[in-house]
Amino acid sequence: MRDFRQIKVWEKAHKLVLEIYKATAGFPKEELYGITSQLRRASASIPANIAEGFGRGGNVELARFLQIGMGSAYEVEYHVLLAKDLGFISAESYEGLESQIIEVKRMLAALLLKVRADR
Repeated sequence: MRDFRQIKVWEKAHKLVLEIYKATAGFPKEELYGITSQLRRASASIPANIAEGFGRGGNVELARFLQIGMGSAYEVEYHVLLAKDLGFISAESYEGLESQIIEVKRMLAALLLKVRADR
């Protein structure tokens, strides 16, 4: 049995979720069921899919869940850009989150390549 908590990309994705929650805490209340919810759910989907993939029975399933996590990372990237453009987060906050998102995507891509090669 593999422990997803020992995977570096899961750890980075989890930290990203915590940062997203902090950033969205200051969003307008009328966005609670809009971009706030969407951004929180999409960001939490990244480490959740990594964890679920590691709980499945092999590399084919793991690759599928890593790919779903990658899709969620791209969704988060867009919603963070939208939040910046709507004035909900500062340019500085955007840059920090964008940097974390890019790192998670890079690490996910590398892990996905490794898992697919190990089939």
